[in-house]
Amino acid sequence: MRSPPAFGQSMTELDTPLFIPPVDEGLIVDRKDDVATAQLLHSPPRKRPRNVLERAEDIKPHQSQALEIVRDEDYYLSDGSCIILVKNTLFNVHRTTLSKDSSSFSSMFSLPQGGKPAEGQSDDNPIILVGETVSQFRNFLWALYALPHELLQVHSSLANLTRLIDIGSISNKYSFKSLETWALDVIVDTVTRRSSPFPQFPLAGLCYGPAAPSQTYTHPTQLTNYEQIISLVRLAQMCQHERLLNTMVESLRKHMISSTQNAYMAMTLADELDLRVLRGAAYLEVMQKAVVVVRRPGPGPVEGELDRDGRLVVSATQQMRLLSGYYRLTMEWEQLRTVPPNFDHASSCGTNWHQSGCMQSWQEFWREKTKSETVLVLGLADVLGRLRAVLKEFDKWGSATYMHHDCRMLARRAINEKLKAVQDALPDLFSDVV
Repeated sequence: MRSPPAFGQSMTELDTPLFIPPVDEGLIVDRKDDVATAQLLHSPPRKRPRNVLERAEDIKPHQSQALEIVRDEDYYLSDGSCIILVKNTLFNVHRTTLSKDSSSFSSMFSLPQGGKPAEGQSDDNPIILVGETVSQFRNFLWALYALPHELLQVHSSLANLTRLIDIGSISNKYSFKSLETWALDVIVDTVTRRSSPFPQFPLAGLCYGPAAPSQTYTHPTQLTNYEQIISLVRLAQMCQHERLLNTMVESLRKHMISSTQNAYMAMTLADELDLRVLRGAAYLEVMQKAVVVVRRPGPGPVEGELDRDGRLVVSATQQMRLLSGYYRLTMEWEQLRTVPPNFDHASSCGTNWHQSGCMQSWQEFWREKTKSETVLVLGLADVLGRLRAVLKEFDKWGSATYMHHDCRMLARRAINEKLKAVQDALPDLFSDVV
């Protein structure tokens, strides 16, 4: 296998051997108990995290048993016209209500029965829904039957976020488009705590039936429930709701800097949902925080947890991407420290200044500052951190005798442009080796 050269420039002969970091920083690969490990930039926290990325439906019970079929206390309506079975719970609601919003139910109700008794007419022959839980479907029905004052509660800061997630998810599944959009917009307003007008509920006045069951609400604090964050990212991606997706990606960016667990969560979600906007930053954060190890067969910590030696368990693919990203970033810095970012001289520099002296001053500054203590104390692959350190030194530079003022501004812009170029390229740097 070969790794592509660092982006933006062709590979040049290096002043130091290729990819041989010192022992006290950078990458350390060893073999302990026949497990390959990789230390990337910093030591990890020692607290064992919980694997929050495991879906509830992926957790299988130790044993299965037949459950008694029961009628839902709130939504088995005496005047209902459509009986639905979810898990072991029967719901009896109105076909006209389920047919609103050009939903999938309206198409299903119009299908010919082929001479067989129509499903949904009795408890013995219900319409069976698969894939949702009883509480999810109950929350969805709440949105169809809620009274105006209850809808106002959802809009307020007392909103039940789990309920809104369920409404958005089930609405997407059964093509209640306007209800889906409403739920996701309310979620965005809830998690961002904006003072905005309440979105109009799309199905208000269309439904009839009993008052929706009362609900106890709690004040949401900062969105730190990781299961909810994961659910919201998946929901936003599934529904292609750009506002919610951007909001949750920004939330993940803020959370992932606080712990290895959060960084792993963001990295794995970025892989699962192919979120390029998040992948590079998340992989970089894991690389800076953790010692990683691939899970061994048999009992032991699962991916996303720390083993007994404090190493973060990741997949083999993730470990390879982390190693590839480390290598490519170190190669990028080796090029950068010898060749400063280029810029075109200001027109004023050519008329009343010596461009050769201006450029010489810039190159001498770059060579000196890229070897300064504030830069070398950072990890070999911390290209972004090193560029920011150089930028701070540039701002402290003061008057440069042989560099025109206008060119100084252009040089500063060139450093910022290089910073942005590295940030934009992170998803590609942490890609599979080809």
